[in-house]
Amino acid sequence: MNKGYKIFFGFVALLLLIGGNARAFRSLSSPVKNDTTKVAKEAEAPESSIVDEVIWVVGDEPILKSDVEALRLQSEAENVKWAGDPDCSIPENIAVQKLYLHQAAIDSIEVSESDVTSRIDQQINYWISMAGSKEKLEEWRNQSISQMRLQMHDDFKNQLVIEKMRQELVKDIAVTPGDVRKYFESVPADSVPFVPTEVEVEIITHQPKVSQEEINRVKDQLRSYTNRVMTGETSFAALARLYSEDGSARQGGEMDYVGRGMLDPNFANVAFNLTDPKKISKIVETEFGYHIIQLIDKRGDKIKVRHILLKPHITDAALKETKNRMDSIADEIKAGKYTFENAATYVSDDKETKNNHGLMAYFDQETQTRTSKFEMKNLPTEIARQVEKMKVGDVSSAFQMINDKGKTVLAVIKLKSRTEGHKANMTEDFQVMKNVVLSKERDKVLHNWVVDKIKHTYVWMNPRYKNCNYEYQGWVK
Repeated sequence: MNKGYKIFFGFVALLLLIGGNARAFRSLSSPVKNDTTKVAKEAEAPESSIVDEVIWVVGDEPILKSDVEALRLQSEAENVKWAGDPDCSIPENIAVQKLYLHQAAIDSIEVSESDVTSRIDQQINYWISMAGSKEKLEEWRNQSISQMRLQMHDDFKNQLVIEKMRQELVKDIAVTPGDVRKYFESVPADSVPFVPTEVEVEIITHQPKVSQEEINRVKDQLRSYTNRVMTGETSFAALARLYSEDGSARQGGEMDYVGRGMLDPNFANVAFNLTDPKKISKIVETEFGYHIIQLIDKRGDKIKVRHILLKPHITDAALKETKNRMDSIADEIKAGKYTFENAATYVSDDKETKNNHGLMAYFDQETQTRTSKFEMKNLPTEIARQVEKMKVGDVSSAFQMINDKGKTVLAVIKLKSRTEGHKANMTEDFQVMKNVVLSKERDKVLHNWVVDKIKHTYVWMNPRYKNCNYEYQGWVK
């Protein structure tokens, strides 16, 4: 995978963190494809006099000067070096992402709103863990969590679409054991990849019980929204923008046309039974919280709806009670009353791990493989903090964390194994070495696809970018 692609996705979240969407400025000077005189005049304007401008156009998509500057500022803050001149490599990187998005639209590549919400939740939960609390994060960014979700939605949705598009392009690429051996026999010793420290972790989680009073509060709030819409006091979309805790709030709760399989089953069962756009659904409980739904349109086997999501809050008393329970379980495991694996199977409410005796698994987006071996950077922050101070076989005390559904849980973990960082070898690290070769083959395919796509895509760029040494051929036309 090329360096620019990795940097781009790392910065999607980081740019949001430093505050402000560059596109909020919008363009003050943009090219018109069929008016070359206007383009020339705009290009001649002194840079210092332009607040923002379109510097590239790829297909119908503009790239703003502010987009490039935002990435540049963050790369400097993170001490990340771009290959070549950043003035050239940053806009090229953004342009490549637009090529993928354009192809994804042609191929009808879709991602579910639940996946987008989950990815946003993961990012916000990471920020909360770094800031120390939700309140500190909101104070630091001068935004509410809901406002952060709104700001992040489109960028994170595009990120998922691009990932899925790239996966589709390389889904048939494969390498044999012979390919792996041949490649590494030709690699100099000092170029053999270093395998970072990897750990295997088992986990037991339990979610604090939400009080019935809190559930009733949330349901009463949703009922009040329904009444306000049905009496004509306000619109469903207006209430969604103000109060929904889902990323779709920015669009008035509106979701794209989506098939049943892309939705939470409970949500889908209610949404697909709606027939009257003037009515509002009953309250629906999903793993994300409680919803009300309004039909917009049906088209074949797809549906377009808007919804409002509210999430119940957990009391400090419930958190303390659950922590005490989890500490008791940890003490009993340490005392040998039962194994961690048995406890995980019968006690844990983590659906992803309980049927695997608590063993956590990680899906590597780059290699498209699932493994129980985590690099420390890929562990949830709260778990990584525990693992750092543990020895193999240790069982932790109970600690609080946010799961991938955005819910607060109490957890206990066991460090099952730790493999210290080392130079890869064919005996112990064949899969790692295979992934290196596979990644290189996929990169070749993707590189060639981008070059070919450029040939058939309209590209305009400000003349000052035409003398760059670009990674991909064909930008300058």
